[in-house]
Amino acid sequence: MTETLENNRSIQDHSIYDVIISGAGPVGLFLACELALAGCSVLILEKAAHLQSPLKQLPFGIRGLSTPTIDALYRRGLLQHLAVPKRLKSPFGLPASQQASQPQRLGGHFAGIQFQHGNIDTSQWKYRLPGSTDTSLLSELEEVESVLTHQAEALGVEIKRGLTVTDFHQTEDEVTVQSDSRSFKGKWLVGCDGGRSVVRKTGGFEFAGTEPEFTGYSAQVDIADPEKLRQGRIVTPTGMYFQSQPGYLIMQDFDAGAFHRTEKPVTLEHIQELIRRISNTDVTISALHIATTWTDRARQATTYRNGRVLLAGDAAHIHSPLGGQGLNLGLGDAMNLGWKLAATIQNKAPEGLLDSYFTERHPIGAQVLDWSRAQVAIMRPDPHARALHAIMRDLINTRNGATYMAGRVWGVLTNYDLGGDHPLVGHSIPNFEFEDSAKIGELMQDGKGILLDLDGDISLKTWVSEYSNSIRYISGSAKDRLGLSAALIRPDGIVAWAADKDTDYNELQKAADRWFQSANH
Repeated sequence: MTETLENNRSIQDHSIYDVIISGAGPVGLFLACELALAGCSVLILEKAAHLQSPLKQLPFGIRGLSTPTIDALYRRGLLQHLAVPKRLKSPFGLPASQQASQPQRLGGHFAGIQFQHGNIDTSQWKYRLPGSTDTSLLSELEEVESVLTHQAEALGVEIKRGLTVTDFHQTEDEVTVQSDSRSFKGKWLVGCDGGRSVVRKTGGFEFAGTEPEFTGYSAQVDIADPEKLRQGRIVTPTGMYFQSQPGYLIMQDFDAGAFHRTEKPVTLEHIQELIRRISNTDVTISALHIATTWTDRARQATTYRNGRVLLAGDAAHIHSPLGGQGLNLGLGDAMNLGWKLAATIQNKAPEGLLDSYFTERHPIGAQVLDWSRAQVAIMRPDPHARALHAIMRDLINTRNGATYMAGRVWGVLTNYDLGGDHPLVGHSIPNFEFEDSAKIGELMQDGKGILLDLDGDISLKTWVSEYSNSIRYISGSAKDRLGLSAALIRPDGIVAWAADKDTDYNELQKAADRWFQSANH
């Protein structure tokens, strides 16, 4: 149920929610879906009165979804609701001859240096099966939010729009959240309220990192003489501009983020002066329809939890949007946190389970921040950056270089260090297809853990009965099992234990006790 509140009244909400989430963006919505799927009561407070935003409807509102995000949406039955025509088809499953015949098919970029599908060696990714979900997908941000909103509402999440979290107070047992004259109580509070998070600031979280080197601009304009601007990403001695279609400009002005800090509205005159200076032309902007600014400021919370308050998404980490990894990073936070927080609320969590949210996600966030910083380092308008840019371009144009870049940009290489001897532990489970054509990813929509038995070992079925409340037993013969005999899969699709032949029950027990609570606990 969504409630829009234009005028707040002095109201005390007497309900005590399991979780209150600040922010109804994709991260807050996806987290709410995961919690509600596990049976938790969830309230989302969103400062915007309406879902629609002009910026989300422009090309700037189009986001590239990476492999972990696509897998997560697929495993919850949500991927099918995104517009199919926008998908960027994966090279997986194509014969090598066909992959090589598509050298001009763009796979992505690093600091504007493009790598091509035809130059990627997918055989290096042993556990990414042909027939898996696409490795990348373009979707409108508004569309993603709409799909997640519908799912959240269907699961019973309450969404109150037009309410901004202004303060909160926590005790050992609950959190009281204030929104101007209204207050709400929850057992936990999660800040998914963006880079300027009120929850983070009020909660006293340290936000460490680096200051920006540029102000970035995204603008929709009318250009009187568009022929004066070159198409594509153009780096000049005074900055960078990018024009993929007439009227839509992205620019970088290396002013150390000075203009963005002023928070002044972007005027036609300012865009006019800027594009002329960066492009070194006398191009004329005849109208400005909409514009926004951003920077490469890169900061990360030093902890994602303070008592009963947690952070996720941009509230926990910010960086430049280069490469479009921010949304994917935040949705990864939500997928990782949801089942762990739900188990904690329901007293089903092994010791340290909730702490693993930070230990697993903070390193992933740090990698993305460094990835962003590295791109900025070779985009500066100076000779040193141009030299680095040239070397990187040569490396990316090699087969190994393109494969590495694709693995990072698409998120294929994303994994957690969970220990264990099997190389699949800590990685996403391959989308095994059974003889009846069902796929493992399609069997994960209930958000439970899975013990996957590809050998039909009756002793595994007997063993897992002790965890019947949290782990489903699935047995079947896979068409391509990759040498695997069995795997224990967490609710987020990450492999906690795997075996290629005989089952080591000691190791299986350790993994199960680390991530799940037995029915006899």
